[in-house]
Amino acid sequence: MTSMKKTGKTIEEAIALALSELEVSIDRIDYEVLEAPSRGFLGFIGTKLAKVRVTVKPIDPLKVAQDFLENIFTLMKLEVQIEKIIKQDNTVFNIRGNDLGILIGKHGQTLDALQYLTNLTANRDTETKVRIVLDVEDYRQRRAETLSRLAFRLADNVRRRGEKVVLEPMSSNERKIIHMALQNDQRVVTYSEGDEPYRKVVIALKK
Repeated sequence: MTSMKKTGKTIEEAIALALSELEVSIDRIDYEVLEAPSRGFLGFIGTKLAKVRVTVKPIDPLKVAQDFLENIFTLMKLEVQIEKIIKQDNTVFNIRGNDLGILIGKHGQTLDALQYLTNLTANRDTETKVRIVLDVEDYRQRRAETLSRLAFRLADNVRRRGEKVVLEPMSSNERKIIHMALQNDQRVVTYSEGDEPYRKVVIALKK
């Protein structure tokens, strides 16, 4: 927790100086008046400055993330519920509501972009970093199951025909699903080729 003492001609000036040095807004701090300002003899002899202690409030990155998402959904006029699931290595925000396809986009591209922005916002002003996974009505689980089935089917085609298969461009997360689905297959190998955002998974026979 960051804390500092500042002086100024007035309490407000002392607080403003602290805010400028700490580079935070006033809603992010608590302050304590250590000494009130006073005028000395004849208004200037023995004048005492105001002294304050300003302390930056600790940030809850998960609350920052939820507030960020709720503001976006309000602007989009979407009525949603956010189910928060805390796991060992990440926290899942599963968004539930009606007609939320606009939040997913083609193959989850919109959802991935929103997830990136949410993590960026949540971790911007905190030393304790968190990893947030956004989901919409369990879309990611359904998509993972679909991709795994696709991987098994295409691997079977490769084994039967002996010709490699190149999938359509996918995000790194979706490529990982394909790789993991076939990692124990004794006859095929998977690898990625191309540059982002057009990087693709290739399934081929092992040599």
